[in-house]
Amino acid sequence: MAILTSSIARKVAMALSGLFLVFFLLQHMVVNLTAVINPETYNSLSHFMGNDGFVQFLLQPILMFGFIFHIVMGIVLEIRNNNARKIKYNTYKGNRNSSWMSRNMIVTGIMILLFLGLHLYDFWFPEINYKYIETNPLDLERYYPHLLDKFADPVRTGIYCLAFIFLMLHLWHGFSSAFQSLGWNNKYSRAIRGFTRFYAVAVPFGFIFIALYLYLIQ
Repeated sequence: MAILTSSIARKVAMALSGLFLVFFLLQHMVVNLTAVINPETYNSLSHFMGNDGFVQFLLQPILMFGFIFHIVMGIVLEIRNNNARKIKYNTYKGNRNSSWMSRNMIVTGIMILLFLGLHLYDFWFPEINYKYIETNPLDLERYYPHLLDKFADPVRTGIYCLAFIFLMLHLWHGFSSAFQSLGWNNKYSRAIRGFTRFYAVAVPFGFIFIALYLYLIQ
């Protein structure tokens, strides 16, 4: 990992891992949206992703590594940025130099990490228990009822919605800054920034819509 010892290399690695996770978020939202449109399609897609060998034993480990790498690299960059300030400012007016989102990426990242723990508890661990520990008989229709059961609780639904707001704040700065870290500052910068801002709002609110819809139909 010597290649990651330079500041530029760490920022590039952070950007690439972030872009990878951004792509996953869009895919995850599209799959979840089928629960609103057609529960049978949601069951079929969930069964495929939960039982296909390529997804389970190649893509899923890559995704887990991407999450862990992004989290660790974010913490490393935050620590190094803080340590780089040997002389503290007498007066630091951060709101004049940067946005709230850029100054609090570690805060929004920690909130997303806490939510990820809840999400794994709600969906990933039960699936692992169902398939590999209890070895229950195959049930292709269990995914949608399980989803409804989780969003029947107003407190849990509220936590999910709050977590997606933190995700929006994280993406608002992080998505566009990833392109800057990669050196993509050119005549398309304004269009890229517009696209990343749209994505940062649309995808989290897509998840919020799904959560509220599943809660309200019960």
